[in-house]
Amino acid sequence: MVSDNTTYPGLLVDWGGVLTSDVFASFGAFCELEGLELDTTNRVFRNDAECRELILGLETGAVAQEEFEPRVASLLGVEASGLIDRLFAGARPDEDMVEAVRRARVGGIRTGLVSNSWGTTRYPRDLLAEVFDAVVISGEVGLRKPAREIYVLGAERIGMAPNDCVFVDDLRVNLAPAESLGMATVHHRAADETIAQLERLLGVSLR
Repeated sequence: MVSDNTTYPGLLVDWGGVLTSDVFASFGAFCELEGLELDTTNRVFRNDAECRELILGLETGAVAQEEFEPRVASLLGVEASGLIDRLFAGARPDEDMVEAVRRARVGGIRTGLVSNSWGTTRYPRDLLAEVFDAVVISGEVGLRKPAREIYVLGAERIGMAPNDCVFVDDLRVNLAPAESLGMATVHHRAADETIAQLERLLGVSLR
């Protein structure tokens, strides 16, 4: 949802798939390297009830990596060691998007990260401190998108009301709760498109 008439002083951004390359492409590359059918991870992650519960638990911090990796590896039929790192090995920072958030912050926009985490140790913390005023990582706060509370927390941590914020995510399911709170939303698909929308919404140059 994009408004042409209002500018917003706050920006909340997802990590994987927004500030990085496509996470699902990384999962596909994992399947290829592991000798699996290309849709294996998507099929198991979405349709296997046990796997879904493990992912929910990992993202909220209720399930430890040490429990998650062997159980999910068994469901996928692969080696457990380093499973999460292997799944995300193909995801790289999107430098254009990172620079856009950096420029937003320099331009006076309050910036925050709202991310569903697969473990909390893999984020580049120095970079996060550079481009964000605050971070909300699901495994650290015990909440995950699309719970409304995590969006409220993100806004609070950057000192904004929800309706003063723009929220960016690559998954449509994560946009609806933000919209219900009065946030403007951007469905991220490509950096150029997202940056153009954000420039209109924030009223600052991001390139």
